[in-house]
Formats: sequence, C-alpha cells, structure tokens
Amino acid sequence: MIHVLVVGAGYMAKEYVKVLRSMDISFEVVGRSEKSATLFEKEFNLPVRRGGLEEVFDSLKITPTHAIVATTLESLEENTLYLINKGIKKILVEKPGAVTMDGMRMIEQCAEENQANIYIAYNRRFYSSVLEAKKRIEMDGGLSSFIFEFTEWGHLIPNLGKTKFQINNCFIGNSTHVVDTAFYFGGKPKQINTFIQSHLDWHPKGSIYAGAGITEKDILFSYHANWSAPGSWKLELLTCKNRYIFRPFEKLHIQQLGSVKIDEIILNNELDTKFKPGLYEQVNSFLNKTEFSDCLLEIKDAVESFAFYEIINGGKV
Repeated sequence: MIHVLVVGAGYMAKEYVKVLRSMDISFEVVGRSEKSATLFEKEFNLPVRRGGLEEVFDSLKITPTHAIVATTLESLEENTLYLINKGIKKILVEKPGAVTMDGMRMIEQCAEENQANIYIAYNRRFYSSVLEAKKRIEMDGGLSSFIFEFTEWGHLIPNLGKTKFQINNCFIGNSTHVVDTAFYFGGKPKQINTFIQSHLDWHPKGSIYAGAGITEKDILFSYHANWSAPGSWKLELLTCKNRYIFRPFEKLHIQQLGSVKIDEIILNNELDTKFKPGLYEQVNSFLNKTEFSDCLLEIKDAVESFAFYEIINGGKV
C-alpha cells in the first residue's frame, strides 16, 4: 500500500496534496512553520504534524513508502538527506534539490549508499504541451536545433516576499525550469560557450546571459536572457518540418516549413487546468509506472545537469 509523506505545508505542498487527494492516495503532511500549518489546515481540513521532520518522524504512525519534499529552497537538501538516512527509498524533491554542486553530489552519494531512488521535480517535463511536442518531434524525424530564453522579471522579483537566499539563487531555483526543459528535448551539452554581463543587487552572479553550444545528440542550440529588459521565458524547437514554440510554456504553437503563420495547437490539457500544470502526471509517474515515467529526472542525471547550470550561471565545476 502506498503511503506518502508530504514535507512542507506551503504553496507547493498544497498543490501536491490536491493531486494526492484526487488519486485517493494515503498521505500525511509534516510542516515546520506554525503559520503555514494553520493556513493549510483551514484550507484542506486536514491535520499537519508540526515541528519539522526531525521532531515528528519517529512518531509517525505509518512508515511512508514515498516522500515528497515541497519545502522552501533553503531546506530541500537537508530534508532530502534526512529522509534517505531514515530509510525512505522513493523521494520526489522539488527543484533544484540543492543550490550547490556539493549539495547535489551529497544527495546522490547518500542515495547510492542507501539504495534510494531520488527524483528532482521539474514539472514542466509533464506539461501537456511538452508531451505533445515530444510526440510530434519524433514524427518529424527528430530535433535539428533549439533556442531558449530564461528572462526573469527583475523589476518584480525583489518585491515578491521571497527571502534573500531565494532571490540570490533565482537562476538555480527558478530559471532552470526553462533550461531543464530545453535540454530534456535536445540532450545535455557536450560543448558550450557562455557569456554573462552585468548583475543585480539581489542576483550578484549576473543579469544578462548569452551562449551557444552543441549537445551530446549533436544538436546545436543558443540561449539568451536579460533580466533588466522586457521579456519572458521561451523555448523554440526546430525540426526539418516545423518550429514548435512554447511562449508561454503551458501552450504549444507551431510554424510550418514555408510559412510565416504561427498557429496554436489544441491540447488535451484537462489535467493541466484542473491541477498545477504537469503535477498530476509527475506524481502519477513517481508513484506508479506510467508511459511518462521516463520524464522523471533521476538524481544522477540531475547532478550532471547541475554542472552545466553552474557554467551558464558563471561558475566552474
């Protein structure tokens, strides 16, 4: 019998609980903040075990078969390591898992030592738009190149009520949604040239990004982002027949060879409108073997991805 421990009682934990309830899955919620726990209980009429993992884990009445770590960025790594060391074998942790390469490698090593399966939750891999594009690209004969943009709204982010830690790590904690989706389609880079200019008070590593390279599948790519100028997230996937455009990511547009017209593709997106987009299929693939289970990002692959995240963000691994 599946019994899921949801770690966290904030926004993302609520979104996961909506999915678990719809699936009629047994679960329990553990929170650290009194405020978030109280708000959660009012909204769902469900109890929250307060005090955090270390305080309540040993008193859980049912040993979890699975865990979903949906806490803030600051405590993802700590909670994941704790659960692995407590013997939980299947864990889905909100992206990015950790904010440093050392942290990611520590999770990978701990998982290997304890024979645990850890997945990083990049839910855009499960968008109906992404799943549809994947099928169409295969029918077209494969991807030939791709372009992406991860511009963040620099004029708004400092006023969103995020902690300094969260906004300082905005690229790793948020922009990698775009980067992960792009390389999910095209394969990891085997060669990449990156450029960064400028910075923001709240994001000292950079604010204007550009780069290009070639992936392990021999597919050329380029990217751009300017957090001090107008823009938004974008991904364009090119085949010999069509250009598939994600802007926004919840929708899929197509431009056919020989035409300048851009049309929206009608999607079967009922689950993406009923729940947070991508979340239902992601949770279902985590709990059960499904046709989309290969979309899950395993910790080993996540560590490899993190290496080029850091390169794009101006670091060296």
